[in-house]
Amino acid sequence: MVTAIEVSNISKQFVLRHTRSLKEAVVWLAKGRKGDLSEKFHALKNVSVEVQAGETVALLGLNGSGKSTLLKHISGVMLPDSGTVKTRGRVAGLIEVGAGFHPDLSGRDNVFLNGAILGMTEQQVKDRFDDIVEFSEIGQFIDTEVKFYSSGMYLRLAFSVAVHTDPEVFLIDEILAVGDEPFQRKCIGKIQELARDGKTLVVVSHDLDLVSRICERGVVLEHGKLMFDGPIEEAVALLRS
Repeated sequence: MVTAIEVSNISKQFVLRHTRSLKEAVVWLAKGRKGDLSEKFHALKNVSVEVQAGETVALLGLNGSGKSTLLKHISGVMLPDSGTVKTRGRVAGLIEVGAGFHPDLSGRDNVFLNGAILGMTEQQVKDRFDDIVEFSEIGQFIDTEVKFYSSGMYLRLAFSVAVHTDPEVFLIDEILAVGDEPFQRKCIGKIQELARDGKTLVVVSHDLDLVSRICERGVVLEHGKLMFDGPIEEAVALLRS
């Protein structure tokens, strides 16, 4: 088996700044700034996950469990405070709506820009451009500046570019909740097609029925710690219990 994703003992902390009253701030300054007006939030704590090429994995947990943070580390958007993350092959996906899009450029220009960010050559984008536009259903708005797009239009174009990069590893974070229902079904169909083609898939979603349909394995996080890693049916049952 070929390992597509190797996450080894990663930890991540964020500093939470708290808004204090003017009086509290003055007292804090008067004391020579002793004490901290912030606290640290442990988003991930020594998490290790290994995903083999062709696996379909759901990252599950309640809000604040660390699943989106873990996905961002796999995508390379974030770097861990400690530990390592390794991926094999082209990694693409949808971590945030409109990520990698420039609002003042047209949809057409953003297809080329986003394609380049995801590792495609200009010729590859040209060869797949018509398919990208057709799948996105953007049509006549392809030459409109994307700052005038609705969130649904952003989603359709961003998703279409990502799936047409032919990635080895595809990452999705709750993004399907944005589009309308017919396009959601279209996206799910495309994701299932990628899975059938042997692509590695990692999904973050609160939709347990959806992940049960498209994933074989579930990784459950709780307060930044790995709580369960096994068959998707058992992971979903654990969350529903």
